[in-house]
Amino acid sequence: MPHTDLPAQDRGGSRDLDLLVHGGDVLTVDAAGTVVPDGAVAVRAGRIVEVGPAERLRATYDAAREIDARGCLVLPGLINTHTHLAMNLLRGIADDLTLQGFLARVIPREAEVLSPGTVATALRGAIAESVRGGVTAALDMYWFHEAADAVAREAGWRLLSGPTFMDVPGPPDGRPYAERMAWASAYLKDRDPVAGTRPVVFAHSAYTLGPEQLTEIAALAGEHGALLHLHASENAGEVATVLEQHGMRPVELLDSLGVLGPDTLLAHAVDLTDAEIATLARTGTAVAHCPVSNLKLGCGIARVPDLLAAGVTVGLGTDGAVSSNTLDVLGAVKMAALVHKAGGDPTAVGAEQAVRMATIEAARALGLGDRLGSLETGKRADLIVVDLGRPHLAPRHDPWSTLAYAAAAGDVRDTVVDGRVLMRDRVLRTLDESAVLRELTAAAGAHQETSTA
Repeated sequence: MPHTDLPAQDRGGSRDLDLLVHGGDVLTVDAAGTVVPDGAVAVRAGRIVEVGPAERLRATYDAAREIDARGCLVLPGLINTHTHLAMNLLRGIADDLTLQGFLARVIPREAEVLSPGTVATALRGAIAESVRGGVTAALDMYWFHEAADAVAREAGWRLLSGPTFMDVPGPPDGRPYAERMAWASAYLKDRDPVAGTRPVVFAHSAYTLGPEQLTEIAALAGEHGALLHLHASENAGEVATVLEQHGMRPVELLDSLGVLGPDTLLAHAVDLTDAEIATLARTGTAVAHCPVSNLKLGCGIARVPDLLAAGVTVGLGTDGAVSSNTLDVLGAVKMAALVHKAGGDPTAVGAEQAVRMATIEAARALGLGDRLGSLETGKRADLIVVDLGRPHLAPRHDPWSTLAYAAAAGDVRDTVVDGRVLMRDRVLRTLDESAVLRELTAAAGAHQETSTA
């Protein structure tokens, strides 16, 4: 299929638009679930100017660049609401373990290998993997976030990161907890804002931080209007640990401390009681559901249908590429649509709901639903083009079903963030993929030599 990617002056047009994506079926993921057959998305200065029929928009606008999406599905970029991106450096070192066994193996290795340099190297690989899979934004809880920020900016990819708090001996960045508050406060005060993001503060969990620390961290987040992100109730073992330490279950403890609320996002939330689900709904706390990681670590299956029924916002995440071995959000969509049917109800999480959990609901979980997650006028121009011209995607009766049950990461042809084309015809535009793979392999090899010496 021919694709137009010529500057406007080569086609005799003006630069009224920066980009026009046209010809495909546009799945807007708006409240009505609108699909525009043979539609188009008009983009200027990183924002969506208009969504509508391709014929009309092509007649209305002249664009500096065009993407011909005939035979494809155009939809919002996928959003990863919980991950540890640079853990791809350790992919495959901690498989077939419980959560506690996983942590015991991974945490010491992180202290050995992580540095600003290795995190930057790993981030390039993680962004390449994510862009290839149609992921346009991610919430990344990890060490050396400044290095990650710099790489993401250079690649034009949307990253939400920030200071991480975890009171453990010998943290990889060498900064003890006593020094972290001043460091985090200075960072948040001087942070250079990026459109379509917000400040974030990460408190690892209620088993690596005490009540006073959690309260202090939450106050810091509130002072700066930041999203607060924590692991909570990932499995029964974690719940038992927090009960032993504090006399309350994780959600109960966080609620008692006033940490929950509409600017708080909990990762996993697998082991919940009815009362805790009601608490999350009452406080407006969101959940990042990571079905692949939860299954691989034997944590269980989160009560997502119950959370949704209670009105809790649920986004999708991959977790790190050590616990899930992949940053494939589209794979998480399929898993979320399937695993909750195991109880016998095939309607528990439907195709449309699963896709929304990776787009608009993910954006809402991050507090960015007014800026990301759907293709609507005024929102940031984060979108992907999925190639439907493959046997496993034919025939096409319903776009939600196609995405949730049939499509794979490799079907993503084009990825656009803020109107900037990061991948075109499956070729990365802002990263040298060969160099990324060489550097990532070399960094992992150096770590392997160190760990076996």
